[in-house]
Parts: sequence; C-alpha cells; structure tokens
Amino acid sequence: MVALAVEEEDIKQLEWMGVKDSKLLSSSAREELFERIREVVKDFRVEVIEPDAIDLSLQEAESNLNWLEADTSARMVSEINPDKAIIDCPSTNILAYKDYFYSRLSKAAQQKTQLVIEHKADARHVVVGAASIIAKVIRDRSIDKLKDKIGIDFGSGYPSDPKTQDFLNKYYDKYPEVFRKQWRPYKDVVFSKSQKSLNEF
Repeated sequence: MVALAVEEEDIKQLEWMGVKDSKLLSSSAREELFERIREVVKDFRVEVIEPDAIDLSLQEAESNLNWLEADTSARMVSEINPDKAIIDCPSTNILAYKDYFYSRLSKAAQQKTQLVIEHKADARHVVVGAASIIAKVIRDRSIDKLKDKIGIDFGSGYPSDPKTQDFLNKYYDKYPEVFRKQWRPYKDVVFSKSQKSLNEF
C-alpha cells in the first residue's frame, strides 16, 4: 500500500507528466513515471503486507480485507499528517468505510486532516493516480523477483490470469508461502484436491 504527500502547487506538475490511474497505463509508462513521481512528492509511505500477515488478520471475526486496508492506510496517513487526504475506498459503502477509517486515525490527524473518501478515487484524482502507479510498479517488481526466485512464470498473480490459475492448481502445496490461505481461489483448489483424494478410496 502507498501513501503520497504532494504540495498543492505540485499537483499540476503531476497532471503535465501524464499521471493517471495506473490501470490506464502500460507497464513501460508506469516505470517511466515511477521515478518522476518520486521527484515531485514531498513525503511517502510504502507498506507491503505479506500473505501470512493478511491471513492472520483475517482470522479475527470482525476483520476483512477492506478493514485491513483501512487500518494500514489510516496508519500511513497519520504518520504523514497532511491537511487533506484523498482515500481510494475499496467499498461502495463510503459512509461505513469513512467512519471506520476516521476511527483508526491518530488524534492529531483526526483534528487536522480533511478526509475525502471516494470509490475509484484513482480515476478521479491525480494524486491518487500517482499513488496507484507507485503501488503497481512495486507490486510488479515484487512479482518478477518471486518468479525469478522459484523459477516459474506464473503470470500476473491475479485470479483471472490463466497462467496464475495453472500455477495455483499445480503448485499450491509446493509453494504455500506465496499464497494467502484465505484467498478464495486457493481455498477452492485445496478443497477440490481433498475431494479428489477422498474419492480415490
């Protein structure tokens, strides 16, 4: 996850650079913008949440991925302590997410920071688009390192990718550390394999 702080007068510079939602840019364009964005931002935070940490968090009855994202991003916003924070809400239930997010901020940030929380904010605000580019480049680089480490091209790592699906189906038990155990596709594969084993008796 990524949080960026940009001075108001530097937002236009991001626009001139062609910063937008990372999903609308090619991999090469994101890589080029990555370094240029870093030169413009005043402050930033990056936090990579490993699969086992996500699984551990999701074991709590009241937790889910949205709340985990809110916990993490609220902590980063609190550290930066900006005058205004634009948050990309993963849920369409903006009000509930905003209330929860606000409750996770530090007291100082609660008093100081104006919150703007929107669904798909990366498509509407250039600063959020810049953060999405940084996050996507870091993710892609991490995926490439993981492919090199295990020596298998498993595609993008997204569940819709046939290469990822094939890798999960073949190697779910050989490389368990790379999968979230609470990830639905992983659970489905484990269940289907266990059913197959039972049917062999």
